[in-house]
Amino acid sequence: MKSVYSYLGYYNVCHLGSEIKDPSKNIPRSMFISIFGIAFLYLLMNISVVSVIPWHQAKNSEFVVSEFIQILAGDTAAKIATCLILWVAFASVFSATLGYSRIPYDAAADGEFFKIFSRLHPTKNFPYVSLLFIGSVAFLFSMIFKLGDVISAILAMRIIIQFIGQAIGLLILRSKKNDIEFPYKMPLFPAPVILAIAMWIFILFSTGSHLMAGGLLVIFLGIIVYFIKAKLNADWPFNQGRGKNF
Repeated sequence: MKSVYSYLGYYNVCHLGSEIKDPSKNIPRSMFISIFGIAFLYLLMNISVVSVIPWHQAKNSEFVVSEFIQILAGDTAAKIATCLILWVAFASVFSATLGYSRIPYDAAADGEFFKIFSRLHPTKNFPYVSLLFIGSVAFLFSMIFKLGDVISAILAMRIIIQFIGQAIGLLILRSKKNDIEFPYKMPLFPAPVILAIAMWIFILFSTGSHLMAGGLLVIFLGIIVYFIKAKLNADWPFNQGRGKNF
């Protein structure tokens, strides 16, 4: 499960779709480079570690890379490596925050979320309100919960809401709007989508029943909020037509 989490940055570019030049080529290219690049680096890292620390010892270590450096170069080098690992972990927050801050912003710009999130910085032209909000929430979560629990919870909610939900949404969209020209091609469609859903369900069960229930609760609350909003705005399914959300 933690290994899967290491790959999840591959789709961050999708959140910046409207800001990408030639997105129909560059977004898939970026995703594949990211996936294969991480797989290559991850494999090299594991080979390096187990060549020094026996695998049965490494799998139970909480600071395996620090121990790896300590064996090779001593205590001082291990401390430096630990600081560098923390620095890289901190730096990775910037790319994730950059991508996820666009979701409330785009929703607000489309009139589907609180209007304040659509504000752009007066000189730098980025969604600063959304960025500050996402960063603040992430900071609170990092202070309240353990990192391992946060990773598991994030993965469980992403799988249910984002990965499985969007895959099912794609199948529905293709079946309802076949007249639309999609900019991306998927060989053997819909087999890869169905396979992806099955794989994500398998990974979801590895997160545990409590986190699965938490993800389903978030979806349930989101559905309630949507129907309240749809009722107020006369959107689907409370209008006579198909509604702007369909």
